Formats: sequence, structure tokens, C-alpha cells
Amino acid sequence: MTEPTEAYEPLAVTYRSDVLESVHHAAVVGLDRDGTVAFAFGDVELPVFPRSSTKPLQAHAMVSAGLDLPDDLLALVCASHDGRPMHLDGARRILATVGFDESVLANTADLPLDESESMRVVREGGRPTALQMNCSGKHAGMIATCVINGWSHGPEYLNVDHPLQTAITDGIPALVDAPVSGIGVDGCGAPAHVIPLVGLARAFRAMAIGEAGAAGERIHRAMSSHPDMVGGPDRDVSLLMRGIPGLMAKDGAEGVFAAALPDGRAVALKVADGANRPRPPLMRAALLALGVDISGVRAGAFDSVLLGHGEPVGEVRIVGELARMAGRG
Repeated sequence: MTEPTEAYEPLAVTYRSDVLESVHHAAVVGLDRDGTVAFAFGDVELPVFPRSSTKPLQAHAMVSAGLDLPDDLLALVCASHDGRPMHLDGARRILATVGFDESVLANTADLPLDESESMRVVREGGRPTALQMNCSGKHAGMIATCVINGWSHGPEYLNVDHPLQTAITDGIPALVDAPVSGIGVDGCGAPAHVIPLVGLARAFRAMAIGEAGAAGERIHRAMSSHPDMVGGPDRDVSLLMRGIPGLMAKDGAEGVFAAALPDGRAVALKVADGANRPRPPLMRAALLALGVDISGVRAGAFDSVLLGHGEPVGEVRIVGELARMAGRG
């Protein structure tokens, strides 16, 4: 196995007031239309926790097990949502399909991910709840899947040996074309799987092009047609899908990002130290290197602007061969 210090390459730098401040190491893989590796920076076979970028893979197992939801709600099952009213209402609607309310959610309580929503909750005397936590759509889907299959739906649905979780674990290798090499605990309490970074790209590609069966096709359609349910109206993941027709994309904690198009092109990346700051510019560069047309994406969606006293004073820049490839894209 590649040593951690050798697994990542310096692919981005941060400049503050035109002075180099930070260097960001990452691993990035791009798949071409035929599924072959178009480019790879760092060790793309590196086992990683994709964190929330795994949600479409988890949803694939749920749909395969009988979860049947409208596209907007299925997109929410794949989401790390902002905690806006439309997201909270959506999670309630998922639970209502099996006769329950948010009191059955066993994920970690939190305030909304969106800062303005979080501040509003605090001003109004609110507190962290499982419903507001960004994974509540996934957990609502998990509970609904349990009820549909007659599996226990108490807090034990989070146990790694619960029938739901074993179905998810058993389904991942076929999507990523590699075994699950480890299982940890995610921030929301659900199992977090370890897979190769290139396997994450392959899984997204399989769903986007239809190789992952009807469940994958439904997930691709849901995410690409309801991007704001996957994140929020101002989040980079949603802006990407809104601006690039047919794209499915999902961000993950600790600097992970994955995306795929129906023509077979796909990207997965992981920032070495888990920082999110270089993640959007890296995705922009990787998409350009694959020749993806990003002209429809809202200006600023890929920016990582540095502030000084509330004003822009710097930015993240892509460097090296990836920058050159992006410039040619």
C-alpha cells in the first residue's frame, strides 16, 4: 500500500494578498467515456472514507430493497441537505409513507447546515434535532426501507450487522468494482465504508450510464433533476448539477467530491488533510480536463475566496499538470 505521504500530490495552492499561504495535496481521478482512466493524480487506488459521497451507493441498496419514492424525495435520501424547510418537510414526507414522524430518526442531532437557517433556529429558541441534521433524508429513507422489508426500525438500524446495513455493504462491491476494505462510523451514526477512490468514480459512472440497473437509473435521474434537494440553492454541488445537464454529483466530508455524466465521464477526488477549501476548484479543473462544458454553471460556484476583514483578498489556484490539462479542456 502507498505510504500516506506518497498517496497525494500538491495540486492546489492558496494565495493571500498575492503571497503563497498554503499548499493543498489531493488525489484526483477522471474516467473517460469508455470507463478507462483518463488521468490520475496521486494514488487513486487509495482506500478512503467517501463519507457522504457514499449516499447514492447507500440509496442504491435501499431502492433495490423496495424503497419507492418520488424523485425529489429520493434525491433527499442521497443528500447532505442545508436544513431548509423544503428539506425538513421532505424528510417528514418520506417517514409519512410508512406511517412515522421524525421522532424515530436515530441520526445525530444538529442545527441546520446552512448558516442562515442555523442562526434563525437559534434566534427562535430552537435546538439541535435529528430532523435538522444534514443526513436526515438518508435516515428517513433507511427507516422506510426497514419498514417495507419487515426489518426492525429502532435505533439498531444503524448497527453494521442489521439487515439494512448488510444489504448496503453487500451491494457496494458490485458498484465500485472492488471490495469494501473497512467500515467505520460516520458523523450521523451510520456505517461508513472504505473503498478505493477510483471505485467511487466507477460507482457514480455506473449509475449515470445505466450500468447499475433500474435503481441506479432512478438515483441518477432524481439527483440530476432535483439538485437543490441534494444540497441547497447556493451549494456548489447543487450549482454544478443545475448548470451541467445530466450531471450527478455529491460532496462528502473531509474533502471528498464525486460526479458523473450519462456519457460515461466521471470524477472522484479526495483532499489529503480533509480541507474543503480546495475541493470546488479541484472539481472544476477535473471537469475541464475531461472536456466537460461548465459554461452553464453559475459564476462563483467553484470559487474558494479568501476573506480579509470581510473582503476578498485571495483565492485557491490549481497548479501543475492538472492546471495545464484544465486549461486545454
